[in-house]
Amino acid sequence: RASARPSGNWFVAGASRTMRAPDRPYGRTVGGVEVVLWRSADGGLHAGAGMCPHLGAPLRDSRVVCGTLVCHWHGLALDGAPFAGWQPFPVHDDGVLVWVRLDEVGGEEPTERPVVPVRPAPDSGVDAVFTAVGRCEPQDVVANRLDPWHGSWFHPYSFVDLSVVREPLGDEDDAFVVDVSFRVAGRLVVPVRAEFTAPGPRTVLMRITDGEGATSVVETHATPLTGAGDERPRTAVVEAVVAASDRRGFALARATAPVLRPLMRRTAGRLWRDDLAYAERRWALRSTGRFPG
Repeated sequence: RASARPSGNWFVAGASRTMRAPDRPYGRTVGGVEVVLWRSADGGLHAGAGMCPHLGAPLRDSRVVCGTLVCHWHGLALDGAPFAGWQPFPVHDDGVLVWVRLDEVGGEEPTERPVVPVRPAPDSGVDAVFTAVGRCEPQDVVANRLDPWHGSWFHPYSFVDLSVVREPLGDEDDAFVVDVSFRVAGRLVVPVRAEFTAPGPRTVLMRITDGEGATSVVETHATPLTGAGDERPRTAVVEAVVAASDRRGFALARATAPVLRPLMRRTAGRLWRDDLAYAERRWALRSTGRFPG
C-alpha cells in the first residue's frame, strides 16, 4: 500500500541546513538525473538541471555570485530562469529538508508541494538529519522501516522490550503501533509508544505518541540515486529526527542544539549501518529471484 501512494514526483534532496551557503551550489543525482541547487541573493532556493547547457560542465562544481550560478568552465550565468535549454525544477525548503520535483523521474501527476509530515514546532524541538547510501532500491529501505519486529533483535544496543500492539487495519487506519524501550545507557531505558506510518511511497514516519518525547518524529526518506531498472541501484537514506520534550530542561537542550546534532546523527548512523545491510541483502535476494517474502 505504501508504494501505491502518490508522491507528486517530489524527492528529498538533502538537509536544508547543508544548503544555506550563499556562495556555492549543492549537487545531487536523483533517479539518474543530475540536479544542482543554490541560494539566491535573498536566500530563496533554486534547483535545476545539473549539466551546463553550453558544453555539459557539472554545475555542482561551479560557484554562486550574488545569487547567480556561474559555470566554472566558461562563465555562463544562470539566475534560476530557463535559459538556452537549461530548465529549472520546482523546489521546496520545509526548514528541515529540501525537496525537488522531477516529473520525468516520478511519472505521476505533479503536485504543487510535497507531503511534509507534521512535526514539533520549530521553537520546541531539535532537528538533525543523517544521510547514508546503500546498494538497494527505495522499496528495500521502506520495507526495513515497516518491519518493526526486527528492532530489538537486530538493534539490541538501542531497543529492548519491543512489542507490536497493533498492526495496520487498512487504508483508513494504516499504522503499526509499537511499545518499545529505548536504551539510554547500561540498564537505563525509556519506555514509549510509537506509531509507524507511510505517508508516501518513499517515506516512513515514526511518531512517539506516548511517553518521554511525545510528538517527536523520525522521518525516513528513500531517494533513488540511479535510474529505474539500473542493474546496480543506489539509494540515499535521508533521515530527519525532530526531538521534543515537555521537560523543563529541554529548553537547555535546544540551546545546545549544535552540540546535540552530531550525537543524534551518530545514533542514527549506528542503526543504519545495520539497516542498510538488511536493505542491501533484501535487494540482492530480490534481484536474483531468491527472496522468500
